[in-house]
Amino acid sequence: MPGAPAEVVERSPGELVKTPPTPPWRQLMAHDRYGTWPSPIDAALVAAHDGKPEFLGAVGEELWWTAPRPAEGGRRALVRLRPDGDGAAETVLPTPWNVRNRVIEYGGHPWAGIARPAGGPLVVFTDHGDQRIHAVEPDAPSGPAPRALTPPSTADRELRWCDLLPRPGHGEVWAVLEEHRAGTVRRVAVAVPLDGSAAQDPNALRELTPAAHRFVTTPRPSPDGRRAVWLAWDHPRMPWEGTELLIADLGEDGRLTGARTLAGGPDEAIAQAEWAPDGTLLATTDRTGWWNPHRVDPDTGTAVPLCAREEEFAEGLWRIGWRWFAPLDGGLFAVLHGRGGLRLGILDPATGELADAPGSHGEWAPGLAVQGSRVTGIAAGAHTGWEIVQLDTATGRTRVLAERHHDPVDPAYYPHPAARTFTGPDGREIHATVYPPAHPLAAVPQPQDELPPYVIWAHGGPTSRAPVVLDLEIAYFTSRGIGVAEVNYGGSTGFGRAYRERLREQWGVVDVEDCAAVARGLAAEGTADPHRLAIRGGSAGGWTAAASLTDTGTAGLYRCGTISYPILDLASWTGTGTHDFESRYLDSLIGPYDEVPERYHDRSPVHHAERITVPFLLLQGLDDAICPPEQADRLLAALAERPGPAVPHAYLTFEGEGHGFRRADTIVTAIESELALYLDAFGIARPDAPLLELRR
Repeated sequence: MPGAPAEVVERSPGELVKTPPTPPWRQLMAHDRYGTWPSPIDAALVAAHDGKPEFLGAVGEELWWTAPRPAEGGRRALVRLRPDGDGAAETVLPTPWNVRNRVIEYGGHPWAGIARPAGGPLVVFTDHGDQRIHAVEPDAPSGPAPRALTPPSTADRELRWCDLLPRPGHGEVWAVLEEHRAGTVRRVAVAVPLDGSAAQDPNALRELTPAAHRFVTTPRPSPDGRRAVWLAWDHPRMPWEGTELLIADLGEDGRLTGARTLAGGPDEAIAQAEWAPDGTLLATTDRTGWWNPHRVDPDTGTAVPLCAREEEFAEGLWRIGWRWFAPLDGGLFAVLHGRGGLRLGILDPATGELADAPGSHGEWAPGLAVQGSRVTGIAAGAHTGWEIVQLDTATGRTRVLAERHHDPVDPAYYPHPAARTFTGPDGREIHATVYPPAHPLAAVPQPQDELPPYVIWAHGGPTSRAPVVLDLEIAYFTSRGIGVAEVNYGGSTGFGRAYRERLREQWGVVDVEDCAAVARGLAAEGTADPHRLAIRGGSAGGWTAAASLTDTGTAGLYRCGTISYPILDLASWTGTGTHDFESRYLDSLIGPYDEVPERYHDRSPVHHAERITVPFLLLQGLDDAICPPEQADRLLAALAERPGPAVPHAYLTFEGEGHGFRRADTIVTAIESELALYLDAFGIARPDAPLLELRR
């Protein structure tokens, strides 16, 4: 904890006694206003802890995953944890290797490993720089030297790969290929030779699935090697709206024949399908209104629920290769499940009994690694960040293996989140998490003296949600005396299909109303200062923030807003105006463009710039292929043409950043600028306030 050094007092000759340090602000705290509290959580610390481990998997007795490296240009490093090591995770490849890919722009599972009896593992991975699949032997005597397995992209043919599945007995790895050519996109599952022959000869690649669907996952072979299953869907559906479970015969030559739809359709979203070791086929489907696990007959497609609950056992398939359950030895399954969050449980499919893992990690990310009786995942809690956590099902104990959250901050500076339910228009329930200001030395002003300012956070997606985990970005504000409320507005995942579909053709209406209802609810109950409210969001949340500043129903509610890499002009975000994966997303969120073009115009903030009357901050990555900078440029151009006084604003762009910020220097600039905006808009003076020049 920062503060004055301990004072050394001489009591008697030869006797020195150290007295506890007195923080220089202790005597001032009773008079400090919200927003002026000193905090040890600075923007550099937030940046250092940005991101989380992803794509965990087992390679024999080892565990592998990708980890963020904000200080290394925002790359994703490939990391391994040996069972016989000293407990420290090792970075396998140096910079500039960046284990990511751009399949559906958000990327898919980027690596897979093969355990070998000698010579160490063989690992295949995709590199963000060239988007090719590479193979590496990390324990080779001469050191790891990646070699390409797939051909390079050319000027007229761009190739991207993800969701890798090694088939070492057949000398190949299966993967999803996304091919861009002449303005068209196709996706198929492909067999890639492990010998590297396809790196020079594209004809060595062998397509597995028919190019009958726009989107596919990599097929999963049955234990007996006779069949394989995969998921597919087509425009205009998104994978949380409707997918199909396909099955095909798998020949000895490794070819798939007789593909047919086994389950699913336009109104049923199957999120995952896997074979159990005994040949049972399991799938997570929302046919009941909730993503629940089912046993699926591979011959008839008949689905039997295994654990019927009004809970979610999956979420939206934003990344190809995400998985929420994994089979264990003995017929049990490790599952992620919950309502408004995902926790780890062990499911007995024979009885439907579900036992939760012990511990304080209340949120688990997609991806579970199973090694005998051990289940390992990426988990976090309200007072800890994302860590590699293992459950031993034989003993019932959990322990943190790696990526243990550590920062120099006294946990008393962490916020204490509260799950809340607010009432919106028509009496509908709105789920949110409220993070009040928190400071160990703060003498909280009495309500009659001052209420704290609050910022409403709108998550991205919009078919996503805000997890309840320790987020130092939130703590950055709450430890300074600014509260945060994360809103899981209608359309969010985690609360069943009906809650998700509240946003159908209502984007820009329901999300805006729900955020406003939470803001007004906090003010009405005396939690927040009604005159010092703000809204912020990134991506789809940036849309909601901008729409909230231009909506007549929220006029006067917010004092300012932060809008990051947003969608601002709906009509330009259809068809070829954005990337393929989301190019028909608006069909469900707004309505088909050719049927309701006026709705696209009426809801777009870019067409109502004259309604913006409060300061705002606009943050944009210049390499963003999902929400291109042109979206922000259109809003600023419209703002410049509006009559009347100028609206104070700042527009910050970042070279080398795409959709979401990964680099430490970018994150520092963004969060300090955001704080500066709030201090200015809320009328808060503090000597260490970051500088932000607003155009006035």
